Amino acid sequence: MNTITRRQALLAGLGLASTSALAACGAKQPSPASTTPATWAIPTQTPLATPAGATTVTHTLTPRPVTLDLGGVLAKTWAYTDELDGNVLRGKAGDLFRVTVDNQLPTATSVHWHGIALRNASDGVPGVTQDPIAAKSAFTYEFVAPHAGTYFFHPHSGVQIDRGLYAPLVLDDPRDPGDHDAEWVLVLDDWTDGVGKSPDAIFADFKANSGPLSQGMNHDMGGMDHGSSPLGDAGDVSYPHYVVNGRIPAAPRTLTARPGDKVRLRLINAGADTIFKVGLSGHRLTITHADGFAVQPVEATAIYLAMGERIDATVTVGDGVFVLQAAPEGKTGTPARAIVKTGAGSIPPATTRIPELGGKAALGTALRAADAAKLPDKEPEQTLEVQLNGQMKPYAWGINGKKFGEDTPLSISPGQRVRMRMTNMTMMAHPMHIHGHTWSLPGSNGLRKDTVLLLPMQTIEADLQADNPGAWMLHCHNIYHAEIGMMTSLRY
Repeated sequence: MNTITRRQALLAGLGLASTSALAACGAKQPSPASTTPATWAIPTQTPLATPAGATTVTHTLTPRPVTLDLGGVLAKTWAYTDELDGNVLRGKAGDLFRVTVDNQLPTATSVHWHGIALRNASDGVPGVTQDPIAAKSAFTYEFVAPHAGTYFFHPHSGVQIDRGLYAPLVLDDPRDPGDHDAEWVLVLDDWTDGVGKSPDAIFADFKANSGPLSQGMNHDMGGMDHGSSPLGDAGDVSYPHYVVNGRIPAAPRTLTARPGDKVRLRLINAGADTIFKVGLSGHRLTITHADGFAVQPVEATAIYLAMGERIDATVTVGDGVFVLQAAPEGKTGTPARAIVKTGAGSIPPATTRIPELGGKAALGTALRAADAAKLPDKEPEQTLEVQLNGQMKPYAWGINGKKFGEDTPLSISPGQRVRMRMTNMTMMAHPMHIHGHTWSLPGSNGLRKDTVLLLPMQTIEADLQADNPGAWMLHCHNIYHAEIGMMTSLRY
C-alpha cells in the first residue's frame, strides 16, 4: 500500500471541521509524517499510575513472521505467537494494562484494543492516535480498562487483521460470582494467508476494480452467493478454510468437561470478511452478554456473530461427544468447528452440518440490555444521519456518499448524548464499529454494543455519551470495506 498517500488523505480529512456531517472510510496503512493539522494533533501518551485496589498487567506482544500449524495445514503468516489457542490476555476491570509491542514484522503495525473505552492515545490507530510502530521498533500501550467483558485486539494497519495477528482480551468482573464449572474462549476466523491468496493480493484486486461510490439506495447483488442468506450479501471473499482457535474443521480443538457442567462460552469473531452462524449439537445456548455487556438472558439454538462481535453464552453440557460449529454465512466452505467431549462417542466427519444451524439464529441487535448495563436515560442533544453507501461493481464502499480521505469528520461537544441514525443503503450486511465508546440502542431496551450489524436497507439508531474526548474511528469491520473507503472519524 502507498502509506504516504494514506497518511496525507487522513490528515487532510481531519483538517476539515463540521458539526453534523458524517463521511466515509478506508484505512490504508499509515506512515509517520512530520506535521499534523493545527486543528488536531496526535495525542501524547502520558504515564499512568495503577488505580487504587487494581493491579498492573504487563505483557509483551511480538508480531513476527511465523509458520502456524492449522491442523496438518501449514500457513506462513504473521502472528503474535506460534499457536492460536490459549493465548488469552487477561485482567480485571479497572486494572492498568502496560503492553509493549516489539515489532519484528518487515513493515509497520499497530494494536487496537477492540471494544474497550480506553484513553485516546492508546487506541492504536496510526495517523490518528499514534504514529505507526515501525519495523524493528517498539511501542508500549498503557491504559486502564474500565469495563468487564470479552474483547480482543488486532492491528489497525492495512489488512493485517486477515493474518494471524489477533488474540482475546478478557476482563473479569470482581463482582461476578463465577457460577460456572468451566470457561471456553473461542475465536472464529476465516483463513487464507499462507494457504491461498494473500490478504494484500485480495485487497489489491479489489482496489484495481474500484471506482466511483454510488449514492442513495443501491440494489447491486454482486457479492458472493448473493441471495443465499437472510442477512443479504454477507461477504466478498471465498476462503480456503474457516477455523476455531486456529484449527481447520478436519483437525479441530477438543473441549473437555463433565456431564452436567455449566460452561461459559466467550465467542469472538476475528474474521475479516465472514459472518458466522454458531451452534452446539444437541444443546441450546443461553446468551448472557453482547460485546462485553450483560443482556436479558435469551435461549437460542444458534447465534449470528458478525466481524468484531463478541457473544457470551452459557450451556449445561450433556453426556457424550458434541460439535460446536460455526458456519460461514452466505458462503460455501466447510464450517469451522470444535469438539465438545464429556463422555464416550464418535466424532462425525468434518463436512457434517449440525441440525442446529438449519433454522433461525439470534441476532446481536435483537437482544435487550440487562438493567445494570444501561446508560442513564437522557434525550439526544444531537442527531447525526449516517448512510452506508457502496456496491461491488465497481468496488466501492463509503459513508454519506464519500470514501475515507474525501470525508468530513464528525465534530461534537463533550458531555452530549449523541444519536447516530445509521441506514444501510446497500445489499450487503455491514458490521459498524465505534472506537472509544459503547453505543446504547434505544430500540433494543438500551442494548450496549460497540459493533452493530446493519442488514440491507435497515436503519438502526445508536446513542453514545460524549464522555471520552479524542479522535475516534467509526468504520465497517469488514476489513476490505474499511480499506476501500467505509470509515470516518468522530472527534471532540
